[in-house]
Amino acid sequence: MTDELRASGSGLDETAIIARDLIRFDTTNYGEGRSNGEADAAEYVEAKLVEMGLAPQVFESDPGRASVIARVEGADPSKPALVVHGHLDVVPADPRNWTVDPFGGEIRDGLLWGRGAVDMKNMDAMILTAVGDILAAGERPARDLVVAFFADEEDGGRRGSHYLVDTHPELFEGATEAISEVGGYSIDLAGRRAYLLQTGEKSLVWIKLIARGRAAHGSRLIRDNAITKLAEAVVALGREDWPVQLTATTTRLIDELGRLLEVDPERVGPDEVVLRTGTAAGFILATLRATTNPTLLEAGYKHNVIPDTAEALIDIRTLPGDEDAVLARVRELIGEDVEIEVMHRDIGLEAEFGGGLVDAITGTLQRHDPGAPVLPYLLSGGTDNKALSTLGITGYGFAPLRLPAELDFPGMFHGVDERVPLDALVFGRTVLRDLLRSY
Repeated sequence: MTDELRASGSGLDETAIIARDLIRFDTTNYGEGRSNGEADAAEYVEAKLVEMGLAPQVFESDPGRASVIARVEGADPSKPALVVHGHLDVVPADPRNWTVDPFGGEIRDGLLWGRGAVDMKNMDAMILTAVGDILAAGERPARDLVVAFFADEEDGGRRGSHYLVDTHPELFEGATEAISEVGGYSIDLAGRRAYLLQTGEKSLVWIKLIARGRAAHGSRLIRDNAITKLAEAVVALGREDWPVQLTATTTRLIDELGRLLEVDPERVGPDEVVLRTGTAAGFILATLRATTNPTLLEAGYKHNVIPDTAEALIDIRTLPGDEDAVLARVRELIGEDVEIEVMHRDIGLEAEFGGGLVDAITGTLQRHDPGAPVLPYLLSGGTDNKALSTLGITGYGFAPLRLPAELDFPGMFHGVDERVPLDALVFGRTVLRDLLRSY
């Protein structure tokens, strides 16, 4: 069958069709409140949920900033509810850098391409088809589900999950656990497949650096140059070698990786153990330490004018609870001449690798991929589980995907030519359906 026929929907699994359709809604979130909005994608999701016989609700925090919530009645009302959630927004994509139209939802070489293919319109589609399969069979999930599709996750969830948690906490009544993105995917360990279950995530601190100086003609000798001050601060943060600090999660992960890879972590060190995981190191290395990455610079307005102000955005991710200590070190590194403005801050999370949900996830994965170990890991980024945690809901990353060893999955997140294998989507639908049916 040709890719053209598959792209038309013929022979294409429903999960891929829905993910493709969602990719074609340009829900780009530029940050700081600037967005194309999620309304069209939310309307599409709402219609799918209505087709299942559910009664979804759409909430707008601002015009066009739409989230969709539906409750699915479970077979056992005595069990606590489970939140199964995704987000509808995506980060920007410059089509000049892509092989395909990032919002075309193109199918090529057995993969679905486009912005959101892994972050996270794939999981949105898996949720819809997994829940749809259960209901279409005349069954119910094992417990009540709160199915949520949030706005604004890519800007910290302020207009999505945090808004709903703050203004409509009753939507999540009775829920104690949640599952969402960036976990449950396979990695290759020297030819052996394993799965990473996300049991925690780093804290988030987004800051703006502001340097001030003397405006002047570009030909003058000016020591008090705002751009020079800012550049020195940016370099200091971007080049800082933050020390390795292991948490309970990363300690267990390093020990398990050492055992599976037959290497002694005490002898070679945590970094070397992680590097032997191949592409998986793209996520895991950053979980062993704090990171301070410059992401945006803004200064000046003409070649021959020295500006009096220069600004930079820095994305800081710390280990849970280390926010204040890292900010204090940032202050030392940049010096007194540069101001810091905290733009957004959110907590880190860390849960036990055990209990009923973890056991159910592990068992479900191993039924579908016998012999593949499941390992805990700490996410270097963040998810909407941060907002849900304020309601006492423990969140995990579980968007199950069985991936080819050669695919650089971490590189797909916010990267160029984002794509996901079609058969991985089918795997995810099946595993997620079986988990929701039994847990």
